[in-house]
Amino acid sequence: MIESTLEMVYQYHTAIKVILIIILTIIVNRIAKKLYKKFIHGNSDISASDLTNYKFIEHSLASIIYLVGFSFAIWHIDFLKPIAQSLVAGAGILAIAIGFASQQALGNIISGIFIVIYKPYVLNDRISLRGDLRGVVEDISLRHTVIRNFENQRIIIPNSVISNEVLINSNYSDTKICRFIEVGISYGSSIDLAKSIIADEIAKHPLCIDIRSEEDIENGAPRVMVRVLSLLDSSVMIRGWAWAKDAPDAFILQCDTTESIKKRFDKEGIVIPFPQRTVSYLQPPKEADV
Repeated sequence: MIESTLEMVYQYHTAIKVILIIILTIIVNRIAKKLYKKFIHGNSDISASDLTNYKFIEHSLASIIYLVGFSFAIWHIDFLKPIAQSLVAGAGILAIAIGFASQQALGNIISGIFIVIYKPYVLNDRISLRGDLRGVVEDISLRHTVIRNFENQRIIIPNSVISNEVLINSNYSDTKICRFIEVGISYGSSIDLAKSIIADEIAKHPLCIDIRSEEDIENGAPRVMVRVLSLLDSSVMIRGWAWAKDAPDAFILQCDTTESIKKRFDKEGIVIPFPQRTVSYLQPPKEADV
């Protein structure tokens, strides 16, 4: 019994070694990942920019561990030893990658490196692209960027694609956001009263911030700017500039002030027009004209 077992182990020793090496590689990767995450969470001084670098290094570290582990496993297979030696030595890594990986995959890796270096966005930035894709950057890996939209869905975009897109980054350099509060009033309503109500409702909201400089305040510049935009077919369009410290506050500020302005308009007699049509009927023909 023992002899048969030893004979079977000897017969399949190469396969057993390969399997053990692969299992050990997976275990080492998981341990390294846990230790790395513990280090990141334990360091409270890490900024958003540094966190992006650390996250990218985490993915790179995992790739290196798998590359070394699988190369070592391949090295134990006789007919694959030349490939393994090239991988371990590092001399043939680029040639093998170009031969076996697609151009798109290499482009994603290079684009990911450029994203981390030049930082058009970092983790937790609010970005939008292509008009309808909006969300918070959740992860940047070697291959793709993960964006969590406001419905808690994940948008996975290859790095080579997002690096060629025109982005709107709400957190780049300055987090302050301006939202336009636009309301149309009827031609019979008081423009001055409507402007005063809009400015007052925006200014008294707790999330509204004052962006005026000391010089602007000394010169009597209003805290909230309100202007008449245009004269439309049935309304006078008025815009108020509402400033908040960041995008989430700006969204709440816009929703709340739009509601409060409508209530104040109703109370003060300011009319918000709606589409109206005048229908006229042709007179029936007279008997003499028939």
